[in-house]
Amino acid sequence: MLLGELLARPFEPVKVPRQFYQFAFLTDDGEKRADRRALEKLVSAQGGTPPSADENFCRATIGMWDLRWEQHTEFTTYGWAIQPENGEIFSPPRELAFVPPGRLIVAVQLTIVSDDATETEIDRLFDRNSLCLIGAERGDALVATDFQADSNGFTQILIVDKGLGEDRAGTLVRRVIEIETYRTLALMGLPPARRAAPIVRETEQELAVLTGQINQTGDIKTNHVLLRRLSALAARMEAQAAEIGFRFGASRAYYDIVQARLRVIGEIEVPGRRTISNFFARRLAPAIATCNATEMRQDNLSHKLMRTADLLRTGIQFELEQQNRDLLESMDRRARQQLRLQQTVEGLSVAAVSYYAVGLLGYLLKAFVPASAALSHDVLTAISVPPIIVLVWWIIRRTRKSFERRERPSPRIDKP
Repeated sequence: MLLGELLARPFEPVKVPRQFYQFAFLTDDGEKRADRRALEKLVSAQGGTPPSADENFCRATIGMWDLRWEQHTEFTTYGWAIQPENGEIFSPPRELAFVPPGRLIVAVQLTIVSDDATETEIDRLFDRNSLCLIGAERGDALVATDFQADSNGFTQILIVDKGLGEDRAGTLVRRVIEIETYRTLALMGLPPARRAAPIVRETEQELAVLTGQINQTGDIKTNHVLLRRLSALAARMEAQAAEIGFRFGASRAYYDIVQARLRVIGEIEVPGRRTISNFFARRLAPAIATCNATEMRQDNLSHKLMRTADLLRTGIQFELEQQNRDLLESMDRRARQQLRLQQTVEGLSVAAVSYYAVGLLGYLLKAFVPASAALSHDVLTAISVPPIIVLVWWIIRRTRKSFERRERPSPRIDKP
């Protein structure tokens, strides 16, 4: 599998002159399956061999066209090659009754001709305000384009062969097409960055306001409200970052590929002409920088939101600890008061129970002690008061200790 990946998408020799139409379509999983079925039907109808289920590259001949199909992670490319007609460098595109699924993002018309196109003719074909003209392949080729769409929607590119040979011509054609394809894909991160920038700026401003309110308030209810607002802001930022984070990473990767392709073709400056690298440095590089800056702002803002929320939670936790401490102190005071009240009630209970016990004993003594006894029942009743009080106190104290032992948790004994 790894060897097959290394040898996939080979360069093809190109006989000059040759004209290429390159299309790139954004395709999701469903569109990829539909695209593969459409390709299989198209190739099979021409007697060709469609790609297998695990192949992402295919070459076929469709009438007078040579087709090159490639399927990538998030896009699919169709490259159609044909012999130019009537000696025109950019002949009008011919209609092809095949429309693959997906959203068209790249349309390139590239023509490679022999060394008979002068710089004057190049100036006639392209807009001088954005024309880029470079030497390539150690000076054996010229590459010209203005990166503008013509009336048919194609970005036109001209390669002038000054002794490339078929193999090097095919390599250069493929790499130049990849530069335009990946250049467009790299720019796809710019619209999400522009949409995200106002949201990031608004969130930064709201965070500043919330931080000021945190410094000014000490009310725990207000802090709870602020914490909910911070959590909502953090959730919004995380959702936005998750939505466009892949796009920013893909833009950086595509931009690196563009830079690598420019190095590989050996870009050479033509005196008095703008190079592709300089053109990209003016527009493409700032777009990637915007994506990187927006992503960095999102990341920094997420960290700020987290730190502010942690700070607010710490304040709320401190307030709760203060309230718990006050509550425990209040409970301790109530417990001491309750203990004193209980001791008072116990004293009153001893007196009340002793009073009734002495009264009952007095009734008994009146009934059973005769009037002629040495000690009258009143004297005996008076003598019994202290023992009865002590006995009642002892009984109540023992009953209370018995209840305390029942309510006290038993010690845990770990088994050896």
